[in-house]
Amino acid sequence: MILLITSSANGPQCADSLQAATGLETHWAQTLQEAATRLREQTYSAAVIDQFLLETEPAESDQMLEHLGTAFPVYLNFAVTGMDRMVREVRSALHRRRREEGAARRAVQDQMRSQMRETLTAMLLSCELAMSVPDVPDPAVEKIRAIDNLARELRVCLEAN
Repeated sequence: MILLITSSANGPQCADSLQAATGLETHWAQTLQEAATRLREQTYSAAVIDQFLLETEPAESDQMLEHLGTAFPVYLNFAVTGMDRMVREVRSALHRRRREEGAARRAVQDQMRSQMRETLTAMLLSCELAMSVPDVPDPAVEKIRAIDNLARELRVCLEAN
């Protein structure tokens, strides 16, 4: 979803244009207070913000900006920006957001894989050390081997992905 924040009388037409161009549901907020309320209630992919409102209502703009969450902000001067440019800017922002989300997701996956590898290595080493202890009862050795085999299977799955 996209949140369009402008007091412009063309707000509904801008929202319709954005929705048609992006295929994303677009909501229109005429004031920064209304925008802050909507941002608290729902999650948006992007927030298209009229710079005029930011400059004329600094206290409300700070409050609204605190509630942006993961919405990608797009700042435009609606007095001089046409519909085509607005659509281009929003598409570009949505593309940047997807790219950044993908990069963040890959970084988290890489970090998790690294942590899992370290844990599996510690498990395998512990199993080897436990099996090398003299006079370990046979049932315990079987359990240790089972844990060792499961850890090796996890390592193979982790390496495959």
